[in-house]
Amino acid sequence: MDRYVYAFTEGGRDMADLLGGKGANLAEMTRMGLPVPPGFTVTTEACRAFLATGTEPDSLAREISDHLTALEEAAGRRLGQPDDPLLLSVRSGARFSMPGMMETILDIGLNDESVLGLAKTSGNERFAWDSYRRLLQMFGSTVMGVDSALFETVMARLKEARGAVDDLGLDTADLAGLVEAYKELIRQETGEYFPQSPAEQLRQAVLAVFESWNGERARLYRRREHIPDDLGTAVNVQTMVFGNLGPESGSGVAFTRDPATGRSGLYGDYLPNAQGEDVVAGIRNTVPLDELGRLNPEAFAQLRDHMRTLETHYRDLCDIEFTIERGRLWMLQTRVGKRTAEAAFAIAAELVDEGLITSDEGLARVSGDGLARLMFPRFDTSAVGEALAHGIPASPGAAVGAAVFDSAEAVRRAAAGEKVVLVRQETTPDDLPGMVAAQAVLTSRGGKTSHAAVVARGMGKVCVCGAEEIAVDPQERRFTVGGTTVEEGTVISVDGSEGAVYADAAPLVDSAVMRYFETGEASAGLVEAVDGAMRQADGVRRLGVRANADTPEDAARARRFGAEGIGLCRTEHMFLGDRRQLVEAMILARTDAERERSLKALLPLQRQDFIGILEAMDGLPVTIRLLDPPLHEFLPDRTELAVRLAAAEAHGSPPSTHDAELLDAVNRMHEENPMLGLRGVRLGLVAPGLVAMQVRAIAEAVVERKRAGGDPRAEIMVPLIDTVEELRLVREEVEQVLAEVSTHSGVPVECPIGTMIELPRAALTAGRIAEEAQFFSFGTNDLTQTTWGFSRDDVEAAFFSAYLDKGIFKVSPFETIDRDGVGRLVQIAVAEGRAARPGLKIGVCGEHGGDPDSVHYFHAVGLDYVSCSPFRVPVARLEAGRAALPGTEASDSR
Repeated sequence: MDRYVYAFTEGGRDMADLLGGKGANLAEMTRMGLPVPPGFTVTTEACRAFLATGTEPDSLAREISDHLTALEEAAGRRLGQPDDPLLLSVRSGARFSMPGMMETILDIGLNDESVLGLAKTSGNERFAWDSYRRLLQMFGSTVMGVDSALFETVMARLKEARGAVDDLGLDTADLAGLVEAYKELIRQETGEYFPQSPAEQLRQAVLAVFESWNGERARLYRRREHIPDDLGTAVNVQTMVFGNLGPESGSGVAFTRDPATGRSGLYGDYLPNAQGEDVVAGIRNTVPLDELGRLNPEAFAQLRDHMRTLETHYRDLCDIEFTIERGRLWMLQTRVGKRTAEAAFAIAAELVDEGLITSDEGLARVSGDGLARLMFPRFDTSAVGEALAHGIPASPGAAVGAAVFDSAEAVRRAAAGEKVVLVRQETTPDDLPGMVAAQAVLTSRGGKTSHAAVVARGMGKVCVCGAEEIAVDPQERRFTVGGTTVEEGTVISVDGSEGAVYADAAPLVDSAVMRYFETGEASAGLVEAVDGAMRQADGVRRLGVRANADTPEDAARARRFGAEGIGLCRTEHMFLGDRRQLVEAMILARTDAERERSLKALLPLQRQDFIGILEAMDGLPVTIRLLDPPLHEFLPDRTELAVRLAAAEAHGSPPSTHDAELLDAVNRMHEENPMLGLRGVRLGLVAPGLVAMQVRAIAEAVVERKRAGGDPRAEIMVPLIDTVEELRLVREEVEQVLAEVSTHSGVPVECPIGTMIELPRAALTAGRIAEEAQFFSFGTNDLTQTTWGFSRDDVEAAFFSAYLDKGIFKVSPFETIDRDGVGRLVQIAVAEGRAARPGLKIGVCGEHGGDPDSVHYFHAVGLDYVSCSPFRVPVARLEAGRAALPGTEASDSR
């Protein structure tokens, strides 16, 4: 028989798949002897069973009842007991942290009778009624579906009537009246009464947490963080401890290191006379954790000891929730904390230096995505002038956008292509869509542990919290600071590294990490941590990393960034600009002699390009792809030509003969689907002299570099191969030209000849193609298009967002390799190609070569190298190193 419930004393952190992250860590802290309120966990298996059938598993109610009885016996009180009630909290706890995305219900067990018993036993009537109104508000919105804003409106009206700034300004009678108002609100909105049965409260709360797994914000967060939809959530049922019992009580969130910068020390927020949800929600401004040392030195010392114990035990930054009940410290949660990219590198380096983790473990705890964020520009603070306001730097980076004041407006404007900054008093989980759409988040309340800060850090969004100087008016859609009013739509700049907000768009400068990659100089601090991670990655990786580069400048930059060659040099980019006229002349040529003249004019220009690139990459391989796109792409737009000719005719001017010839050529070459038309190897086979000209330019560039004392290593790549016969014919022509140049120059020119695998047929016949190819390079952009049967330019805007929303795509197949389809073709081609030609060199040169998850896949299937844009080279190097570590996936870094 399946088992669905485990006491905290029965689990451990190695059971996170079953107990969820929160439940596993509560069990671990219990085993460690830390002061954890007793409780039990309903497993993720129970959630999955409920979601699959719509009903709770047969044995679940009995198991919960048995564990509840054990809790009651240990406490000497029963759930909701009228004279001395045991109260419970019910919290979600998925395998992967999803802060604020699912439901929590506190104070389960209160009703019209037990609230009186709680008031008597606690000696604090106000506390009892405050707890009851919290239960009604959470239960009403979470379980019974009442709009949470309606509860907030009732509370706001009461505070306004009493002249209270926050909930602490309400007395016992106010809170008792609020309880009645909330009960009536629930009845009016649902047609049902709030359940007075504590057992029924518990049952409905557990099922509501299950159902929240499929809530809109939870689904959105999972899509954003690439968390699988089929994991389900555990539910943690725990004895309540109360931080709202008066000034000697309180709740807080603490980090063993700064989650924004990684600096050592105790960081966090504390809120006296509050329950834990108040801290995260940011409804009142917290005090720094150090202030707890003054308010309660004994509890602070205990907390500090427990934090050191947990960091040593978990060997990582720990995020801790705690409550102090009348001076007694209780540990409510711990987890390996979310952190910014900057903090991830700094913490990993420090833990390696401290001997808590190995260098490989340090590498596993950073990520290519994080490194990419650290390479983004920063504000030039010397040129921005006075800041509008300052707050807490919750998530670093620089972001510019129009100020908006609600989530829906952020989504609307972002969908229209506008960059926005979401400005709120404090965010709630319902603001997640707007946070995803925004470039940055700015709040006037809350600290580094508020909802806005935690979620923004997890998503890599810029965030400044607790900017108390600004007064946010969401109704009027503006904020004021000093004598300045910022209306919705006004552009502001948010510096998440310094916690500053500026008017207008602040100028940007390169980040310190970008300067490090440009110069190779590693200073102290963050750059030193990045340098250490890069050295470790380069030391352990098997995959080579090349760059896609078409100019000497790009090649030189790629080499500075650590590229070990060029995996894709696109020759078509050399035919643009002032050379377009020569290409037009070649296309319009009526005779072989005219075409030959055009090609001869192009030859020295292209040769010079190759000389510069080979010089920049001296001693490293340079894979040069022969012309790939159809020729008509080098001609003017058909509509533009037709308009020009029509305008001339309308004005009575003689039409341009050249324009008429161009239009005739464009019409003659027009294709309904150019992506699948006369391009690549097909063009080389039917356009006389085109392949020979390009190969001659390559060969002569090799000769010149050798004569200059260089070590050129050009490789010639034939694009869009469908069949081995195509490659055989082109290879014969290439080898003939190479031989001619070698003979004429007296300098031997040997260039490996290979092909791009970018069509499904090529992948499926790779064994035969390998008989003629000396190397393969997967063009995964086109391979994805031809495998899926859609054109990237047409479909991304048309339906990709709908496919992502519906869960058809977890991520765009152009962003991360489609392992089941495109990836399967890659596997087949690798296996069959190497079976036919052992030692066949194989790489990838599509955009997937710089995607962290794809890099791990390419490592796993045995590719020799990846190639990507120069700015992604450091990312690919880091992820290639991480891919070589056992059990490490691209998403493992925090």
